[in-house]
Amino acid sequence: MPAPAGLRPLVAESWRRSARVDPDGLPTLALDDAQLDAIRGQGPIGTALPVVRRLLLDDVRAAECVVALTDATGCIVWVDGARAARRAAEDMGFTAGADWAEEHAGTSAPGTALRLGRGVQIRSEEHYATAVKAFSCTAVPLHAADGSVVGALDITGDDRAVERHTLPLLTATAAAAEAEIALTALRNATRATSTTVPRADRADRADRGRRGAASAELTLLGSDTATLRTGDRAVRLSERHSEVLAVLASTPGGLAAADLAVAVYGDRRAVPTLRAEVVRLRRVLADHAPGAHLSSRPYRLTGIRTDVETVLSALDRGARLQAVDGYAGPVLPGSASPGVDDLRDAVRSRFRESVLTDGGIDALQAWSRTADGAADPQVLRALLGVLPRRSPRRAGLVAAIEALDRR
Repeated sequence: MPAPAGLRPLVAESWRRSARVDPDGLPTLALDDAQLDAIRGQGPIGTALPVVRRLLLDDVRAAECVVALTDATGCIVWVDGARAARRAAEDMGFTAGADWAEEHAGTSAPGTALRLGRGVQIRSEEHYATAVKAFSCTAVPLHAADGSVVGALDITGDDRAVERHTLPLLTATAAAAEAEIALTALRNATRATSTTVPRADRADRADRGRRGAASAELTLLGSDTATLRTGDRAVRLSERHSEVLAVLASTPGGLAAADLAVAVYGDRRAVPTLRAEVVRLRRVLADHAPGAHLSSRPYRLTGIRTDVETVLSALDRGARLQAVDGYAGPVLPGSASPGVDDLRDAVRSRFRESVLTDGGIDALQAWSRTADGAADPQVLRALLGVLPRRSPRRAGLVAAIEALDRR
């Protein structure tokens, strides 16, 4: 089917690649229930799925859309969302197990994002298949720690699925999922190493494994601007450089220029501004962290470890008090960049979920002393529930909870 006039170049190219697809057909089921259960339960997708549920599902349901994860080939592994939207999606074959690779289903956000290796938005009539033209969708690739693509994250629905904020929302969620994938891979590698490395070398090897090739430390917590440390040298970065490094440090697979512009500036048209800023940032890194490297196509950061990684690693090991003690405050609290905002929320949610799941009095007390914990009535109620009846803290907690409830 020839591409109609007026299509965006990205879409027109995708239509040309889709020429052998039957536009009136529906995607075929390529994965059975056993295969789907296996993918959801282990590997990178299994690690990403709880993060996606936690960060996206409520918002997607409220917008009457669906959210989906595919594997690296474009087959849908999981889909959920508003009930009416799920039924409509099923009617067009957008269901778990279906193959939505571009070469099999034509132009769509998940298939085309995987083909191009970057975030994509496809509006209704831009879809190649007839059955999909009532829908719009946004998708971004999902990467493993080594940068390889392991799947795609997609939101599908009406025009709300391609609103301006949708792509940065997906990009930030993917970054949080990729950070979790990287941490899980690191834990697995550390466990495997610990079974063969002599005891005297284990602590040192594990520490170097967690740090990778990092030669510099980046402090993001509790300050509006980041501090970059190499050995005994430290330099305070500008707000924009802080935001660029925060987003890239939390995205091991890297980001295309347009996606990074959206995450930092909230506008993909800011790519020229971003590129100029990256040139200046590379000079700063060359002067103060020569072991760090900021590569292009996609933009990817190596050689720097952040305090966010340090506290989350402690949290994952069950060292909650150590993690809370290292939590100096939210990630770059003064930043309004979409990617930083979502990273900030993801870190805060990880702590909150961990201390509430643990339910121990020490972890709850430690978190309630932070600004985030003190402003969370559920955390304060959980702490109230485990404090001794005669604890002098109870009266203050009750007053704080009542004050929060009145807001």
